[in-house]
Amino acid sequence: MEIKEFINSAPVERRTILSAIHEVIVANDPTILPAIKPMMGKEMILYLDRGYMKYGLASTQKYMSLHCLPMYMNPVLYEEFQNLLPDAKFQKGCINFNDAATMPVKALAQVITTCSAISIADMLEKRKKK
Repeated sequence: MEIKEFINSAPVERRTILSAIHEVIVANDPTILPAIKPMMGKEMILYLDRGYMKYGLASTQKYMSLHCLPMYMNPVLYEEFQNLLPDAKFQKGCINFNDAATMPVKALAQVITTCSAISIADMLEKRKKK
């Protein structure tokens, strides 16, 4: 499945925000390559840093979700992102939202720009060496 096909398979009211989020991630993090892959039992857009998942964008039955590994590994970023996106629901490593109002693209661009400086691949490869 192609990314455009994935976005177009979402409910009509979600397509614009999913497309905007995808564009923000690709535009603000040059370290990633997007691909449709399975994660947690469903297909989603995974944004890979040298083969390692850095972000994941999903559309579930009840909400949409942005998985963000840099946030998961950094409590300071987690708090910063909560302040930037006060209407979204945060879990350990993901941000759940229902619409564009709860996931403002301008604030998300700040999140992704901050995360772009973090190499998940480097972090995970260093862990393996220990």
